[in-house]
Amino acid sequence: QVQLVESGGGLVQPGGSLTLSCVASGFTLRDYGIGWFRQAPGKEREGVSCISDSGDDTYNVDSVKGRITISRDNAKNTVYLHMNSLKPEDTGVYYCAAGPPYASGSYHWFFGVMEYWGQGTLVTVSS
Repeated sequence: QVQLVESGGGLVQPGGSLTLSCVASGFTLRDYGIGWFRQAPGKEREGVSCISDSGDDTYNVDSVKGRITISRDNAKNTVYLHMNSLKPEDTGVYYCAAGPPYASGSYHWFFGVMEYWGQGTLVTVSS
C-alpha cells in the first residue's frame, strides 16, 4: 500500500522554526521527485518546494526562498522541509507528494503531475 505520512507540524511563534518530515512506504522513494505543498485557510493548495529524485536539484517558490530548505534521505525513505523565520502567512496544511522525475527548471509542470499524496500536517504561525 502506497503511503506518504507527514509529521512535524504544530503551533510556532513568528520568527520560529519547524522541520516537517514525510515518510514514504509502499514504493521506491528514490524513483520519484517530491514536492511540498501548502493550503492556507480559504485558499487553493500551492506548491512551495520540490526536490529531484536524486536530490541534486531543488526549487523553492519566491515567497519562501531563503527561509525553507528541502532535503531527502532516500535510505530512510524520508523527505524533510526545514522552515525558518516563519511568518503568519506560512500558516496552512502542508502536504508532501510524489511525482515523476523532472528536469531542472520544469517545476511548475512537476507541481501539476503528482501521483501520490500524504494526508497533510497543520502548521500554525501565531503569537
